Amino acid sequence: MQFRLSPAARSEGHRLHSHDTLGSTNSEALDLARGGETGPLWITTRRQVAGRGRRGNAWSSPEGNLAASLLVSVSGVAPELIATIGFVAGVALVEALRDAAGTGLSPGVRGMSRGEAGTGTGGSGPAPSPQAIAGSPPAIHLKWPNDVLADGRKLAGILLEAETLPGGRRSVVIGFGVNVASAPDGLPYPTAALSAFSAADAPMLFEFLSERFVEAARIWNKGRGFAEIRRLWLERAAGVGAPVSVRTAGATLSGTFETIDEGGRLVILAPDGTRRTVTAGEVHFGSAATAA
Repeated sequence: MQFRLSPAARSEGHRLHSHDTLGSTNSEALDLARGGETGPLWITTRRQVAGRGRRGNAWSSPEGNLAASLLVSVSGVAPELIATIGFVAGVALVEALRDAAGTGLSPGVRGMSRGEAGTGTGGSGPAPSPQAIAGSPPAIHLKWPNDVLADGRKLAGILLEAETLPGGRRSVVIGFGVNVASAPDGLPYPTAALSAFSAADAPMLFEFLSERFVEAARIWNKGRGFAEIRRLWLERAAGVGAPVSVRTAGATLSGTFETIDEGGRLVILAPDGTRRTVTAGEVHFGSAATAA
């Protein structure tokens, strides 16, 4: 099966470059941006050999898993809102994964806007065994800032990279990495693969993703609709209202995961009643070390 865009993505002017092998889909997209490409352009590859995650970590993406990047122009987006497109990507990816698992909400923006009972605290407890995941569709949730969990196990990650190009033009690349056929072993946190609970392959998941991204981007509306995206993201978030520890460059902050603010920063309610906002860090729910 070949990678292809959904009809909704094509109607919005999205295009696709598909490869057999690449070092990094994000790097390929950034190279094209430097050459004048403005997007929206998707880059996919069947095999990614030099993928990367946040903080320079390597991201394993063997054949059968999904490695895809979307190059978008952020012309007309207020500088302080550019990073919020990462939350658009998160909402879209969760919905695509739920589509693939057969547990998605109804198609379209109206369905995307509905909440589900119990989505606020999913993934905050101990991770179940792989057998438990295989036995029934898992709870799929977002983990701040850029991961997707299946019953508390890391299923996917998102990497947002922005670059200011000559002439002041700014481009953003959103990288999606999903464990579809297999999940890596030997990591300090539990992992999951889509194949444990779905027959969908990487091209099928990509088609779902290209459609769901268009829906979420319409809501975001160049940042003007971030309040609604924030609400949708929180409905799909793991650990809201639960104990959390965040390791930052300077310290470890502990308390209750209260919310994300209007800039997408994590808000922690400390035991003394004060609130701290976190821009970046490694998140651990309770005693489960799921940070990556």
